[in-house]
Formats: sequence, C-alpha cells, structure tokens
Amino acid sequence: MGTIIVIGLGAMGSATALQLASRGHRVLGFDQFTPPHSYGSSHGQTRIIRQSYWEDPRYVPLLLRGYELWRRLEFDSGQHLMHITGGLMIGRAGGGLVGRSAVSAERFMLPHEVLSTEQVRRRYPAFKMDDDWVALWERDAGYLRPELCIEQQLGQAVMAGAELHFDEPVMEWNALPTGDVLVRTSRQTYAAEHLVITAGPWAPQILKQLNLPLRVTRQVVYRFEPIGSIDLFRTDRMPVYIREMEEGQPLLYGFPLTGPDSEGVKVGLHGSDEFCSPESVDRTIRPADERIIRARVAEALPLLAGRLLHAETCLYTMTPDEHFVIDKHPEFSQVTLAAGFSGHGFKFAPVLGEVLAELATGGSPEYDLGLFSTRRFQDLSLAS
Repeated sequence: MGTIIVIGLGAMGSATALQLASRGHRVLGFDQFTPPHSYGSSHGQTRIIRQSYWEDPRYVPLLLRGYELWRRLEFDSGQHLMHITGGLMIGRAGGGLVGRSAVSAERFMLPHEVLSTEQVRRRYPAFKMDDDWVALWERDAGYLRPELCIEQQLGQAVMAGAELHFDEPVMEWNALPTGDVLVRTSRQTYAAEHLVITAGPWAPQILKQLNLPLRVTRQVVYRFEPIGSIDLFRTDRMPVYIREMEEGQPLLYGFPLTGPDSEGVKVGLHGSDEFCSPESVDRTIRPADERIIRARVAEALPLLAGRLLHAETCLYTMTPDEHFVIDKHPEFSQVTLAAGFSGHGFKFAPVLGEVLAELATGGSPEYDLGLFSTRRFQDLSLAS
C-alpha cells in the first residue's frame, strides 16, 4: 500500500490518520503545532454532541455512526470521552430550531420529547422562557471532551502505525502529473500517493487556489459563576442546550457544570461577523464581548449572570450555507479535502475520518455527501 499524507492533525486529521493506519496504510501526518492546542477550533474542554439535527436530516446517519465510533474509541483508549446529559433545543413555537430538530428526530425515530414552557421550568428551572415557547428534549445529547478526544485519536493512530510529525509546518503541496503528490514542510519534502487536507482555520490559505468561500471568524466562549446556588447547573438539573434569541441574533448555547465549581459554567454564542485569520485574530477579551454575552445570558439564564471567571477565543471556519466541505479536489483526484466545519463539526470527527479514509483509498462512502460537495459553490456562483 502506498503512502498517504494528512495535513492538519486536529479533530478531523487525527481521526483520518487513525482510520487509514488501522486499515494498514502507511500514514504521514503533519501539524504546525502539537495538538491538541488552543490556536484553532478544537479546544475549550467541551463540545456539544447531538442527533436531532436541525441543520439538515442528512447529517443524522453520520451522527449515528459517529456515536458508535466515539464509543469504540472510549473502549480502545479506556477514557471517558462522551458524556450524555440530554439536550434542549429551545425556541418559539413554530420556529426553525425546534421544528427542524423535530423533523430529524421523527424521521430517524430518535428518543425525544417536545416540552412546553411549564414543563421546561419544572425540569430545568434555570432557564427563562416566554409562555408561548417550546423545547425539544433529546435523550442522547451530551458533550465531548475535545482535547482528550484528539489525544486519544492521535495515540491510537500511532499505535496503529501512523508516523506523526508535530511542529513541522507544511509550506506547500503539489499534485504531479504522475498521480502522486509532493508535500514540502519546514524540514524536507515528502512524496505520497494521496493527500488529505484537514487544515481547519488554515484551510483558506492552504486551499487558496480553489477560491472556496471559506471565512474564518473570531468566537468567544465564557465561564460564569452562577448567582446563588450552583446546584441548578449540575448535570442532574441542566442539560446541554441551544436557544434561539431575538431575530438576527446568533443562537445561545451552553453546558451544565462539567468540572469543579471553581471553573464556572460554560456558555457562548454560535456565530460572529468578525472575520480574521489564525494569525490576525484578537485573542484578548474586550469589554464589549462581556457586555454582549451578559445581555444574552440575562435574557435566557438570569441565574448564570454572576462573576465572569474565564473567557477565551476560538475560531470557526465558515461556508456560506454552514455545511461542510468533504470532497475530492476538483482538479486532482489524488487530493481529498475536509474544511468549513462552521462551528458544528467536531462531533463528526470519527465518522468523517472514516469517510475521508474511504475517499482517499478509492472507496465509496455509504452516506449522502452531496450536501458537502465543492460543486455547490459553483452552482451558487451561477445563480448569483
């Protein structure tokens, strides 16, 4: 079997390296840092995992397989990676978040309930909701530990035979007429039969020649000390959640208390119009950042609006429709792409690693990947 190179060893790259090495392929993986790290999109201690996918029902088969693979990684590594707390999608009756989540849940017979405002108040009293709002409760939602997940995927990949190069930036790659690829790093040049690019927020740079509509945004996540007792925010009284806000405002999302009381309770806003690059992002926390999140928290979870204990930045790599890019390179069949995960991709890492391994070795994944094709951007351009 020939060599396959993976550029970027975050969530998707580490999963891809593991899948390829487990199948007996020679894998060379490169990352400019030593993952897991805090420079991209895969840090912050927690990531929501859920199945009642409001974004599109076509994600659900991938998620069902993803749950299986996360459990397999837990078994193989002996680490607890996926924590099931239940999840709430909260919004206006007849609104898109709850309605579209229900479509996915019903189509795939996922365990769920639609709750009235009064039912939410009784079960989860920390939430503030208008009387005419509703929530979809999903039994199997919860959260992942992203840094630990990446560590274990990388460790299992090495055990399966992958050769991983950390702190070795890729300077350029070239697809050759022979069908091979060359990858030049800060140290030397490597040849391979196939290249998989999973570069996270560096994808717009490394794929610049494709002119894909990828834009990186600055995101901030926060940890607050609740007002009064913290008990309402423990996992027996608080699930993971996503909540609609006023029209035009980004969704609010958050977690129960997932660590010691002193760490506080994590909350954030899904989306930003502050564009940047991994090099130019402002990682300082501004007074305006805190003012905005405090206003949203006061509206949705007023008992969480205590002292701000910690805040940090991360990055989203956005596509215009917020769906992923999973495809072969349009010019070079020996190159496979994975990019544009738009703030909701981490939970898919092991199954997309499986998909990318299939694509890189000439297989045909069993999922409907049309949603993720690069051709949709051409269609969008023609339509405009």
